[in-house]
Amino acid sequence: MMITGKTKVLAVLGAPIAHSLSPIIQNAALQAAGIDCVYAALPVRPGALSSAVYGLRDAGVVGFNVTIPFKTEIMELMDALSEDAQRIRAVNTVVVQTDGTLMGHNTDVVGFLAGFAEHGVVPAGKRAVVLGAGGAARAVLWGLLRSGISSVCVGVRNGAKGAALCEEFAADGDVRSAVFDDPDFLACIGSADIVVQTTPMGMTPHIDAMPPVDVAAINSSAVVYDLIYTPAKTRLLREAEARGHETINGEMMLAAQGAEAFFLWTNVRPDMALMRRVLREECERRG
Repeated sequence: MMITGKTKVLAVLGAPIAHSLSPIIQNAALQAAGIDCVYAALPVRPGALSSAVYGLRDAGVVGFNVTIPFKTEIMELMDALSEDAQRIRAVNTVVVQTDGTLMGHNTDVVGFLAGFAEHGVVPAGKRAVVLGAGGAARAVLWGLLRSGISSVCVGVRNGAKGAALCEEFAADGDVRSAVFDDPDFLACIGSADIVVQTTPMGMTPHIDAMPPVDVAAINSSAVVYDLIYTPAKTRLLREAEARGHETINGEMMLAAQGAEAFFLWTNVRPDMALMRRVLREECERRG
């Protein structure tokens, strides 16, 4: 595609950012849709986020993604926030509106729920266990509650961290936390319909790692969902699959959250199958 003076610009901000898959996925989708726009990865120095954000806005950028370590810090620079961004307390997508106002969104919930939809899993009325209490767990917890989940137990190593996370969502549903070796956690995982793994444990290159959970203790009919997509099957998913569980990895979540951002910027629904194919090919290429 020829870049001209009319070509619009999208970006992802982070530090570090060279490893990001977003430029490969988004540029493929933009080209397929025939949209005169390019998407670039921009490394932003710590302490320079506000000047970078306002500079991009003033230079006419259409919008941008935000990743580690800026997803929470950027919130105070926004003129408005979507409900998902408010509840998760993180922004991963910014739309620069025609009047220059900055609208902060979080597309992780849409992405997360797309993983269930692809497999025909309906969270409403089900019992869920979430492993971990970090930033990803916050998006997962809100997504489950928004979907009408019956109850959520958050499994953690740090009891205080788990309790603090659950307290934030206590008004939204039946949410509690328990440390991994607590009998209450073992009871929860033994009756769960859905288990969601939100920690980095098992991600490449540490593919033999997994949260301290005995897969044999998981309810035999539970769906096991790991947000990691490199490798495509973590040790947790391999062990769960061997015991007959339906499993979901994080590939659809990554593609669908990117597709939702694409739609927010362009008002066009991208070719999701293309985005997933490009993602998978690039992950395989990187090994």
